[in-house]
Amino acid sequence: MLETPLVIVNFKTYASATGERAVELARLIVEVASEKGISVAIAPQHADIHRVASVVDIPVLAQHVDPISPGGHTGWILPEAAKEAGAIGALVNHSEHRLRLFDIEQIIKRVKELGMVSIVCADNVSISKSVAALGPDMIAVEPPELIGSGISVSKVKPDVVRNTVEEVHKVNPDVRVLCGAGISVGEDVSVALQLGAEGVIIASGVVQAKDQRAAMLDIAEGVLTASGTSFGWYGLRRERQ
Repeated sequence: MLETPLVIVNFKTYASATGERAVELARLIVEVASEKGISVAIAPQHADIHRVASVVDIPVLAQHVDPISPGGHTGWILPEAAKEAGAIGALVNHSEHRLRLFDIEQIIKRVKELGMVSIVCADNVSISKSVAALGPDMIAVEPPELIGSGISVSKVKPDVVRNTVEEVHKVNPDVRVLCGAGISVGEDVSVALQLGAEGVIIASGVVQAKDQRAAMLDIAEGVLTASGTSFGWYGLRRERQ
């Protein structure tokens, strides 16, 4: 469901990606992805999943789901509800919504039962290794101090990306590693991919940009620079060594 190299755009709770603006941004991302031949996914707010998934043909992710089954859980987010709304998977343990390792494990199990994908965020190499043992589909390493900073982890902490890829694959070679935190321009993406990441998570660099289309085009060019060429819609895939 998710091809790599992958760009995930997290809408967070920014006003510029809420309600109808979420739909507009989703359509813009689809246009750029189709034009440039890159793989993308988006993570809108829960209230916007259905409205967004109904109008775009790209993977939509929930920003979070809870480790629960149907029943009496008022105010919690049921994985089945996210799936029914149109989400094909979920972000888990973002630094803005941290979880215990036990809960991460339960969420991974729940989404796997539903045929959904899990993208687990981790602060560092050590946590990434622990999460890899739980069998998520992807791990996104994101040093929290760089999130929203505009200072890219791939540039200022390249060893975090490189070492996470190496250590995660020692634990579980099937887990794909992404990176985030401060990724805001195409060069950040290109460097991340060259370090061994199979994609990036980006938020304010696109969502809060004055010109969202120009920002997304720059991100796409970063993917193509690292990949060398474009093979069309969902056509870019990094082969395992």
